[in-house]
Amino acid sequence: MKVILDQLTAGVVFTGDIAKDVVTFLMSHGCPRTAMHSAAVATEAQRIAAAVGIAPHTAAQAGWLHDVSAVIPMEERVAAAEALAIPVLAEERALPMILHQKLAATLARDLFGVTNAEVLNAIGCHTTLKAGASTLDKVLFVADKLAWDQPGEPPYRMALEAALAQSLDAAVCVYLRYLWERRTTLAVVHP
Repeated sequence: MKVILDQLTAGVVFTGDIAKDVVTFLMSHGCPRTAMHSAAVATEAQRIAAAVGIAPHTAAQAGWLHDVSAVIPMEERVAAAEALAIPVLAEERALPMILHQKLAATLARDLFGVTNAEVLNAIGCHTTLKAGASTLDKVLFVADKLAWDQPGEPPYRMALEAALAQSLDAAVCVYLRYLWERRTTLAVVHP
């Protein structure tokens, strides 16, 4: 486990400023688009958190850290997860991209020193969400979908924003419904 972490941090100096450290870390690994996406997710998470009455700073921290595992190549994610003692589901073996959420939570804890369990839990389910999701889990999930990392606008953006004006749960349901309607085209359906 330590070997992987040492390799990822070689030449990176952490300052304790999460935003600055995430950008430095991602840039040092050639991930400038992920750094920009993380900044956008942090901003969205802060905005949504303030609207639903949870600490914006905590939500922003989760937003900054949610994709730090982008530095691990797709073809190495299963092996990295196993080396870091992260349980891997069959669906994650079939589509290692979704393992990035669990890997990011581990890196947030072990490299960036995050000890807040709520932040780590939110990072760990920001792509798929989970049953019994906390408010912070939902905030990060929705923020990630609004600050989409693909070209153009997300096709569900207007519906998601309208639902968010009603409630956080309504916004979550918009995106889950969007995925469910496309379930036959998805590589996997995460449990």
